[in-house]
Amino acid sequence: MLLKHPPRFSKSVEAVVERLPALEGTSIELRFRPELTAGARKLYSRRRYGQPVFAASYIRRRIIVLDQELQQDPREMSRILTHELFHFVWVRLGNRFRQQYEALLVEELKQHARGELGWSAESRKAPLAGKPAAVHNVRFLDYACESFCDTAAWLYAGLRQHPEFTLADRHRKRRSDWFHATFLNRRIPI
Repeated sequence: MLLKHPPRFSKSVEAVVERLPALEGTSIELRFRPELTAGARKLYSRRRYGQPVFAASYIRRRIIVLDQELQQDPREMSRILTHELFHFVWVRLGNRFRQQYEALLVEELKQHARGELGWSAESRKAPLAGKPAAVHNVRFLDYACESFCDTAAWLYAGLRQHPEFTLADRHRKRRSDWFHATFLNRRIPI
C-alpha cells in the first residue's frame, strides 16, 4: 500500500489515489489532526499559535499530516493531498527534470505571467515579480517546488475549477504538456 492511513479515511484517500498517475516508492503514512496551524517551522494541532494550514509533509520521515476538516470536503482534500504527495515527487525528480521545470517558470516570469495554480505558489511568486536577478535563489527554488506541486494538484486532483486556479490558459497548457512529456510511460517516483 502506497499510502498508510486510518481506516475511517479509506474512501476519501482511495478516491485521490485512483486519479493519480502510476506512482512508485516506499509507502507514506497519512495522519489526520484537528485545527492545524504552522509557525516557527513547526506544525501544531488545536493551538492558538501560527498560521492556519491544511497540511504538512515530512519528506525524510515519509509522513503527511492533513487537517481533519478536509474529510468534510473531498474535492479540497483531493487537491491538498495531491499537492502534498508531489512534494515527495519533487525531491526524487532529479536535477535534469527539476531544471527543465524551473526553465519553464523562468520563461513565464519573463513573460510577466500573472496568477498561479494554488495559493502556495502564488504567495511565493509575488516577491519574484519584476526581479530577474532573483531567479535561482532560495526564494525562486521554493517557488518552483510549490508551483510544481500546485500544478500537479491542478492536473491530477480532478478539479477543473477552483478560485486559486488563476494562471492563464496558455501557461497552464505549457505546464500540462511538460508534465505529460516528462511522465509519459513512466511510473512517478515518490
